[in-house]
Amino acid sequence: MSEINSQSKYSSLIKESSGGVHERWRLIKDAVARYGVVIGGLGVIFAIALIFFYLLYVVFPLFISATSESVSQYEVPEPASGKTLLLEVEEQNEVAARFTDTGQVIFFAVATGKTILNETVKIPQGAHIVSFAEGSPIKGGAVIYGLSDGKAVIVKHKYKITYPDNVRLITPSLAYPMGEAPLTIDESGVALEKVAVKIGDDASTIAAKTTDIVSGTSKIHLSHFEKEKSLFADEGTLTRTDSVLDYSAADVTDILIDKDERNLYLVSSNGHLGLFDINDKSAPVIIQEQIVVEAGHKITSVAFLNGDLSLMIGDSSGLVSQWSKVRDKLNHFSMEKIRVFKVSDKAVTSIESEQRRKGFMTVDADNIMGIYHSTSEREMLKEQISHSPAVAAAISPRANAVLVESEDGKINFWTLDNQHPEVSLRALWQEVWYESYAKPDYIWQSSSANSDFEPKYSLTPLVFGTLKAAFYAMLVAMPLALMGAIYTAYFMTPTMRQYVKPTIELMGALPTVILGFLAGLWLAPLIEEYLAGLFALLMIVPLGVMLFAYAWQYLPKNLQQKIPEGYEAALLIPVILLSSWFAFTVSVPLEAFLFHGTLRDWFKTELGIGYDQRNALVVGIAMGFAVIPTIFSIAEDAIFSVPKHLTVGSLALGATPWQTMIKVVLLTASPGIFSAVMIGLGRAVGETMIVLMATGNTPVMDLSVFQGLRTLAANIAVEMPETEVDSTHYRVLFLAALVLFMFTFVFNTLAEIIRQRLREKYSSL
Repeated sequence: MSEINSQSKYSSLIKESSGGVHERWRLIKDAVARYGVVIGGLGVIFAIALIFFYLLYVVFPLFISATSESVSQYEVPEPASGKTLLLEVEEQNEVAARFTDTGQVIFFAVATGKTILNETVKIPQGAHIVSFAEGSPIKGGAVIYGLSDGKAVIVKHKYKITYPDNVRLITPSLAYPMGEAPLTIDESGVALEKVAVKIGDDASTIAAKTTDIVSGTSKIHLSHFEKEKSLFADEGTLTRTDSVLDYSAADVTDILIDKDERNLYLVSSNGHLGLFDINDKSAPVIIQEQIVVEAGHKITSVAFLNGDLSLMIGDSSGLVSQWSKVRDKLNHFSMEKIRVFKVSDKAVTSIESEQRRKGFMTVDADNIMGIYHSTSEREMLKEQISHSPAVAAAISPRANAVLVESEDGKINFWTLDNQHPEVSLRALWQEVWYESYAKPDYIWQSSSANSDFEPKYSLTPLVFGTLKAAFYAMLVAMPLALMGAIYTAYFMTPTMRQYVKPTIELMGALPTVILGFLAGLWLAPLIEEYLAGLFALLMIVPLGVMLFAYAWQYLPKNLQQKIPEGYEAALLIPVILLSSWFAFTVSVPLEAFLFHGTLRDWFKTELGIGYDQRNALVVGIAMGFAVIPTIFSIAEDAIFSVPKHLTVGSLALGATPWQTMIKVVLLTASPGIFSAVMIGLGRAVGETMIVLMATGNTPVMDLSVFQGLRTLAANIAVEMPETEVDSTHYRVLFLAALVLFMFTFVFNTLAEIIRQRLREKYSSL
């Protein structure tokens, strides 16, 4: 007996010790799982926060203002050579040039002012310099000297870069693109009071103002030189065309010719601006003459903006206005003031345009330098540059350095750090009046083939395209997915549900690149050909289903009973397929009969609605197909998970199945259904490949379902591989990613808040 008791005690001790081991292992597993879930959740939060702050880190420099630093100040090189007419800096900011009123060109070191070369322009004896003007700095840095004998001398300053002993050496020189002999502009030998020049590869144009000594009347002379090359000769002949403009030019203070030599601008200090069409150099035509400053003010400075499409006009009130040639409603050109900058309370004495961007520098009567960008309308910098009035100023080709000469005989050398002036909140989100556009608009156009291009970084059409694509996708997906989920979870038999639910969920495994490929190459042409059939589908298929349901009631009972209960819906599959086939078959003859052509042409002629093959309709169908499995699966699970005692109790109280579904099931499952819709919306907003391949990727703001679009995600996918790292374009694309991130984050947060409130509200059912 004692042995039996001892054995039982021993076995109980073994069981207790074994149970204690299992209990400890269970506690350890619970702790590991608990901490693993916590660490995983914190890791997800940390990853999201890291993504957000990285995007913010890349985007933040876009909104930093410019900075400047005074590097050196020194005496004007060779002051005995005369007064400065023009300062120029070469691209590397190592060599500068000073053009004087005595015909001297002094090349000097930018950092120290040490003279490198002193050249004398070949002015003929007996003549002296009366006027001076700079041509386009982008096309070789040509300048023109107007002489007292009616002739002109054109000079280019050049900089040759060599690397002796692997050290960069910049050698300046002068060249005469039109020859060393002066060009006769006025045969009577009257002094050229004002001059302008544009030097091209094959053509050059000179404009000059003269005043007749006897009559006192002023004239504007236009001389055009064009090279005509022969097939059998290396040297070309120079053809000259002369004309005199019919213009009251007594007070013309500035003459400007655009880089294409098609337009001539005559500016008077009293505020008059005359615009001439000089495409035909033998017969210039005046386009417009108007006042460009307010009454009581004078024009104090004028310059072309980069590209020569706009004039920047500074006046005595401290305003700088931008005037650009645009087409009016009658398709006529006219000069329009598209924006104004208040740069100072004093007169604007100098305007210098950047050579590679739409920025410009101003100097006012108080010697305050301002850096601005025209498109973004940003004031990037204001700086006091000297205590003595400025004589001449120059901004380097890369817009990273400034030279300013003051009346006290000093030259100040400043460096600039102005990386991203093209971006502002206004340029990103509001309408902007771009050059050559008839009115302000939302435009995304990030790149072009030349430096004259005005970047258009409006994110508004991209956000609009994102919402438009998501709207049409949800318009297709929500009714089909939610109605399918309701029927599958509540009305369908369990046997049929075992096949239907996995099949629909399997649709979610289809790669979106395949869906986009099919949408772009198969669905888009199909819809274009059978557009009327698509609209007929919306009427014929419901009608076919209703006719089949009506006919089903009159079938023999024995035939109805052969169909297993709950499988009646499967009989609708051939009905829907036949109805769809019939709709597309009759669509072509039907639209020919009703619209006397295609439905697309009728939309265009009667309603003014255009049609693009790859449009929002194609995107809505393709992306809706991709979103349906997500919404269906989550909504179906939420409806199927409604406790059975709620539905059984409702039916027991006399409610019909439809009343139970609407009043009980949908309300109880509403948090899950809402989550399904919001997750589907997030999927639609972030979709890339379908919208990339099924739309024309045109960033237009048009609500029409027949027009294309461009989304934020597709824009990033298209342009990110082509952009330069850390450029403005690169950072704006990251800004688009940040906007997309914030959009999904805010909507998902709001969706979660609403879902929790719905759960609390209907948890008592």
